[in-house]
Order: sequence, then structure tokens, then C-alpha cells
Amino acid sequence: MTWISIYNPKGIGDVLLVSGGQASTTQVVTKTVGDVTQIKNEKTGAVVGYNIQQAAQYFQLDKELTSEEAGLVTLSSAQEKQLNDLIEKAGFEAITLDNSPKFVVGYVESCVDHPDSDHLHLTKTQVGEGVTLQIVCGAPNIKAGQKVVVAKPGAMMPSGKEIWASELRGIESYGMICSERELNLANASQKRGILVLEDDANIGEPFEINTAEKVAV
Repeated sequence: MTWISIYNPKGIGDVLLVSGGQASTTQVVTKTVGDVTQIKNEKTGAVVGYNIQQAAQYFQLDKELTSEEAGLVTLSSAQEKQLNDLIEKAGFEAITLDNSPKFVVGYVESCVDHPDSDHLHLTKTQVGEGVTLQIVCGAPNIKAGQKVVVAKPGAMMPSGKEIWASELRGIESYGMICSERELNLANASQKRGILVLEDDANIGEPFEINTAEKVAV
């Protein structure tokens, strides 16, 4: 399971959000012990997140972040241990954060029509290190043989939207193939369609965008 940490003090206060999946507010149940709140998917019983109140008391986090800077934070190994100490002291199970790059160069290995849609496509997309993800994509210009930008599960888009495994018309999808606009690139095209990279782009290489990812100190 992919776990990420998010800090947005001006938006939600001094709370470290630890997210491991997606569930709407109407689908979750919570349990709070001290400053730790566990969040579960009510339907499946899976733990999808933890909220750590008064986060700056436990971690050296910048409470003066601007709205552009707020977002994903990378905790050090010592801070991850502190996080798990808090979680376990509250009686919950420890987690392992995933600090690997979430936006990478991908290669569309295959692309076929979705069996239950007139505009969606089902792709097999390489993302490096021998990993191929099944990703459903609705872009009109998607096709096999392209180098693209993939937002892997656990990515946070510049808009603040988190990317997790999902299901589109009955087909599982593990990430998103991104457009220039979704990546908030300078002078981004407003036309529908994914960003197609040059052929010499290296599969699996991190793709730098304005995600405002910060390293906690």
C-alpha cells in the first residue's frame, strides 16, 4: 500500500495528513486517540489514512507555507519513526511511507479501446524498473509507442487532487496519464489530450512539475 504525507497549515490547520487511499467523507469511520485519528473505509474496513493533530509539536514542519508550497512533504527516516511511534502508541498499526517519485516518464506499450466506452482507452504503460501499470485514459491523442507523463498512485496534482487506484467503467486503473494543463506547465495547451514527450525521454525518470513537494527538516 502506498502511503504519503501532506501538510497544508493555512488550508486545514496544524494537521499532518497521512493518506493511503481514497474514500469519500460519507464512506469513512474514524477513531481518535490523543492527537491521532485513524480513518477507515466503512465498506471495506481498510485503513485509508491518519490525521496527526498539533503536527508541529512532533515534527519540524513549516507553518508559514504559502498555498503554492503546501502539499506533499517528505519525512525523514527519524520523523517516520516518530510518526509510527505516535500511531502505535494510539493502538494502531504502523505504516511505511513511500517517498519515491510519483510523476515519471512512462511508455505506452499498448492501447486498446475500452470494452464499455466510446471514448476511453485501456493502456499498458511502462513506468520503469520492470513495472507496467494498467491505466485507463480518455485522451483523444493517446496511442501505443508514446512517451508520456504518468502520475502514479499516491501522486498529488498541482490542483491538490490525489491520484489513487480506481475503477473506470468496470476496469481497474492504476494512475493517470497527464496533460500539460493537469501538470500546470507554463504556457500549457488548453486542447484536450495528454502531453507526449520526445522519444529520447528515459522511461521511469522523474518528471519535475510544480507539485510543491517539500522535505521536512
